[in-house]
Amino acid sequence: MELRQLEYFVTVAEEGNFTRAAERVHVAQPGVSAQIRRLERELGQELLDRSARTVRLTEVGAAVLPYARAALAAVAGARLAVDELTGLIRGHVAVGMVTSHDIDLPGLLADYHRDHPGVEITLTEGNSDDLADGLRQGTLDAAIIALGATPPPELELHVVTEDAIAAAVSPGDELAARETIPLTGLRGRPLISLPPGTGIRSRLDEACAAAGFTPHIAFEASAPGMLARLAARGLGVAILPAQFARSHADLRTLTIVRPALRGGLAFAWRREGPVSPAARALIDRARRHRR
Repeated sequence: MELRQLEYFVTVAEEGNFTRAAERVHVAQPGVSAQIRRLERELGQELLDRSARTVRLTEVGAAVLPYARAALAAVAGARLAVDELTGLIRGHVAVGMVTSHDIDLPGLLADYHRDHPGVEITLTEGNSDDLADGLRQGTLDAAIIALGATPPPELELHVVTEDAIAAAVSPGDELAARETIPLTGLRGRPLISLPPGTGIRSRLDEACAAAGFTPHIAFEASAPGMLARLAARGLGVAILPAQFARSHADLRTLTIVRPALRGGLAFAWRREGPVSPAARALIDRARRHRR
């Protein structure tokens, strides 16, 4: 039994798909399949049910999975112990970020790379929900995510930015003369919002549900700039960070009240579990880094 066989088995179990698992471990799919078949022959039982479109664990596979994860964690822990004792910082750091933000992440990573050239850095984009899942599963070491109403208990957060969430309309909109709008004033109005899984959208959906209504989302876009342009054309009320909305001269910004909504961004990492010296060095630097 080899560690790579256990790694491939765990990865396929988590992805439910051989192709995605092969991409994640950077190995051709036939190689992943062959190694798992060898593991199954050694154990004398099939670990994966390949009969459906989605690969599923067999009963035996479900029983083996926690032991495979524990074995991989033990090896990772042994490597960490050696690296920490020798003061060695090397390896790989996987970082995630929300699609649109104003944090100087390139500057942070450039400074980190200058001091630790032996560490490979990878960067991926996604929405906050997907990034948080990546942190929990260990596929990401750290990520910039949007603040939600309830911070994920499994994650540590270092708040980087925080701002009110506002409504923005075109100068010709009937709301343009107002400075504030109660949350219930958005009921039934066409709203322009970031997609589900983003921090601002989660705050909006949660607040509207608590107020007893479902927001009418007329347009969705992943970039705040697109939301602003749609609102400026009179297509609805954009839900945006207040500071961002006020920076657009062709929009009128209304503060949402009763209740006031706030959003922001945070640098996040796992609260528990092994953290490599390379990842810990990046996290420590991020806590000291300014926007």
